Amino acid sequence: MGKPTVHLLYTCPFSWKIRGLVDYIGLDVDYIGINGLRAKKELAFVEDWNKVPVLTDSDGSIHYDSTPMMFYLDEKYNSSKLTTTGDVERRDEWLQWVDTKMSKATIPILYGGLFSALQTTVRVSKLEKFGFFSRRLYAWAGFPIMWGFIARSRVKKDGRTPKQLWHDLLSEFTSSHNGDFFSGDSPDIVDFAAFGYMRSISPFPQFSKLEDHEAGMAWYNRMMATIQ
Repeated sequence: MGKPTVHLLYTCPFSWKIRGLVDYIGLDVDYIGINGLRAKKELAFVEDWNKVPVLTDSDGSIHYDSTPMMFYLDEKYNSSKLTTTGDVERRDEWLQWVDTKMSKATIPILYGGLFSALQTTVRVSKLEKFGFFSRRLYAWAGFPIMWGFIARSRVKKDGRTPKQLWHDLLSEFTSSHNGDFFSGDSPDIVDFAAFGYMRSISPFPQFSKLEDHEAGMAWYNRMMATIQ
């Protein structure tokens, strides 16, 4: 049997949730980047699903949807150590909070301004697996779409600047911790879910807007230390 493989986008927050956990438990996997403009074709082996990440385990089983994937990987390869710490009801409540609140905050901070959106699409086009023409198409045609039709409406609806939104979320999240991490002295699945969203912003200049949140960055740096 071969190694597990993970089809992903390298700048995708859902992919980073899996990458952080995989690195933490030391699982040897092959990462396969896809062309985001051809996701439906490149993920055609998955029935009724065309989003990343997708895990093909060494036994041939296919798993998708990042949060259930995290539970699967922790159970099979880590004796469920990340998902059985502390209060299960509290864990599930905060997992939902992370997947609802933080997931909706990534697009505003990366695409919330016209120039910011251009910076992001150009950077994504260099980091992801695009063809010659699709790279330029995404870089220069993608930013007005992401800014004009998605990010701007989210920023307007929320009423806060993207930076203030993230600072508020980090304050709420870190104030819930029972120690250095969500459930104590070591990270659990909630930490890795939140880390995935924050880590996905790190390749972009907009990450500097998070760096002056002291508690958030202290937690983030502790997370980075656990996977390096």
